[in-house]
Amino acid sequence: MNPNDCIVEVRDLRKSFGAEPALKGVSLRIGTGERVALLGASGSGKSTLLRCLCGLETAQAGEVRVFGESLQAQGQLSRDIRRLRRGIGVVFQQFNLVGRLPVMTNVLTGQAACTPLWRALLGRFTLDQRVQALQALDAVGLAPQAFQRASTLSGGQQQRAAIARVLMQGARLLLADEPVASLDPESTRRVMEQLTQLNREQGMTLIVSLHHVALARRYCDRVIALRGGELVFDGPSSALTPAFLRELYGSAADELEADDDTPSHIPQPAPLDVLAA
Repeated sequence: MNPNDCIVEVRDLRKSFGAEPALKGVSLRIGTGERVALLGASGSGKSTLLRCLCGLETAQAGEVRVFGESLQAQGQLSRDIRRLRRGIGVVFQQFNLVGRLPVMTNVLTGQAACTPLWRALLGRFTLDQRVQALQALDAVGLAPQAFQRASTLSGGQQQRAAIARVLMQGARLLLADEPVASLDPESTRRVMEQLTQLNREQGMTLIVSLHHVALARRYCDRVIALRGGELVFDGPSSALTPAFLRELYGSAADELEADDDTPSHIPQPAPLDVLAA
């Protein structure tokens, strides 16, 4: 990989919670525009690694580099952490929306980092920002719900609102931590398709932690598999056959297998290219 094409680099990352190691010397490189699944059973270190990549967790040793700059090294966050985070969008399993606020207001918070503090606190966003927020919601199929309270949305709709917030942020790197773990099959398909569109149409690098290998095979070209805090596989998703999973995880492979019974087609959202204008 050309060093100039590397958007994420992790060097010998080590993290423990008390006496329990969560990451044991993880090293990896991810290129610009890649679509990568982090795969592993519960407790494998997926979420900890993602949180280290955006600086929400500080590792005790090792280094994380994003956009060619150090985000954290040897237990210290970079002085430029706030600036670097502006280029990193994060989608959580719990959605992290403010339920009592309108959906559009939640999406507008994606611009908070580049909006004067007093405007952000008072919710006084510009007309251009409001138009952009509506475009982001339209791109994920939620324009009709723009002025509803976020708490009235279904789980899948709330996750799509969180994706619209990342669009509003203008992130170059998207980290999605178990984004479909609590969703039904149809909502899962819709959210994963939306994440894939962000990667294909916006060129946004996607790193998504998943619990089921079927989703990793379907939506990601590359898989990084963790087991007990160690990287045990880094390669094409097509290599993840049932036999190979058994070799990697033993009896824990059953936890990663899922019935591939999602519907063959669901309505597609509006194209994302409207946001690139």
